[in-house]
Amino acid sequence: MAGYLARVMKALVIHSFGGPETVAFDEIPVPQPGRGEVRVRVRAAALNPVDWKIRDGYLKDMFPHHFPVTLGWDCAGVIDAVGEGVEGFADGDAVLAYCRKDYVRDGSLAESIVLEPRHLAHKPEELSFEAAAALPLAGLTAWQALFDAGKLEKGETVLVHAAAGGVGHFAAQLAKSAGAVVLGTASVPNHGFLRSLGVDHPVDYRGDLVPNVRAAAPDGADLVFDCVGGEALERSPECLAADGRIVSIVDPGKIEELSGKGVRAEWVFVAPHAEQLAELAGRVVRGEMKVEVSSVRSWKDYAAAFKDLEAGHTRGKIVLRID
Repeated sequence: MAGYLARVMKALVIHSFGGPETVAFDEIPVPQPGRGEVRVRVRAAALNPVDWKIRDGYLKDMFPHHFPVTLGWDCAGVIDAVGEGVEGFADGDAVLAYCRKDYVRDGSLAESIVLEPRHLAHKPEELSFEAAAALPLAGLTAWQALFDAGKLEKGETVLVHAAAGGVGHFAAQLAKSAGAVVLGTASVPNHGFLRSLGVDHPVDYRGDLVPNVRAAAPDGADLVFDCVGGEALERSPECLAADGRIVSIVDPGKIEELSGKGVRAEWVFVAPHAEQLAELAGRVVRGEMKVEVSSVRSWKDYAAAFKDLEAGHTRGKIVLRID
């Protein structure tokens, strides 16, 4: 019970922007929920590329940053304090959460985090804390990119760049469940994994992208969902069907450039959405979607975990257990 009663807690923080050496354990005050807030005792937190991008300062012009910044936007845990006016959540409830706020300071790589109900969904008993922590950011990103921005419809063809990755493996499954024909790029060793997700046509991203896509979809893709940027995004217009569209989560500048050339292109930055998060968790429990966790580690091993994350070849998600 020491963690619940103490005035300070452990957290993985940065005190300034920079490289891997800026991340370290520190002691910060235990947060107290205000009106309309709950406190979650964190059991597991997933890593995402946004974590090292925050560390490096790439988001400093998008959100106010207040140092010390605790990293982490995904978590699962148990509510241990409830502020006034909260409905639908109670002390002792197990939850999963997409923890992105309107400023950057209070992350999930900590013993506790205070959140509003808009960030939360109840964790089904059948879902482990580790799997639950891996779902929110990536699952919501895939949902909002495909359906809210991409307007994906049954019978359309969708190309998912980096379909074996954290966001991509959810996008492939959601697109397939929506009745789309799914193409997904990945290295050849991951093609079997893509097929297990329901991908109809795995595409080797190391090959010549456009001919490989056109071989599987001669008329092109109605929707390209880009999770990697770079050359994949640069060549995506050549992969489109007539009147096709592109949704990217990586390079807003390139999307603006493509839009200026008449390409239907949109950049998406995922937002908290409690109802969508609950639906995603339900799909996992019902066996309609699976969560791929490449490794679960103690958060004491954060340095090695970040190194693997930044290498960019992780299948699914990396999860840290908050010991």
